[in-house]
Amino acid sequence: MMLPTVYLIRHATPDWSRTDLPYHVPPGPPLTPQGEREAEQLGLYLRKAGVAEIYASPLERCRRTAQIVAGLAGVSMQNEDGLAEWRPEEKSDDIHVRFRPVWEQARDASLESGPVALVTHGGPIALMLAELGLIPEALAHYKKLFDRNNPLPPAGAWKAVQNGSGWQLSLSFAPES
Repeated sequence: MMLPTVYLIRHATPDWSRTDLPYHVPPGPPLTPQGEREAEQLGLYLRKAGVAEIYASPLERCRRTAQIVAGLAGVSMQNEDGLAEWRPEEKSDDIHVRFRPVWEQARDASLESGPVALVTHGGPIALMLAELGLIPEALAHYKKLFDRNNPLPPAGAWKAVQNGSGWQLSLSFAPES
């Protein structure tokens, strides 16, 4: 029997210098050449991991990361508004309300077709990791390791495998710089 498996993926490195594009409103900043290379590494990893579907935030940095990954993994991708970046007016509960249905859809789809990848942003990933049971000390540890207080690097992936009533969580991929 296949266990539900979902990868929580942060987009690859965007062009942080683009101050003319709001970070949280589509399209947002595009990927840098480094980000394109990170997404390629991620795509090769996810192909080996057997990812069957990819859902992406509507922001350009996530969509492009997902397009590269989907091409290399040979799978389809779809945009999901629920995976969008945390907006200044949103509270944790707002993120939960829009992110949770996409999570449940991915979990259910993974039972039928194999692992599903969600290409999203660091803030929503941190919130979801806490909800899935990552202890606060571990989450704080990872947030100190990576840029901008994120619990994973650009194009990094957390693997979540449902085991009984809980989730086994592991930081499963970080691109080489």
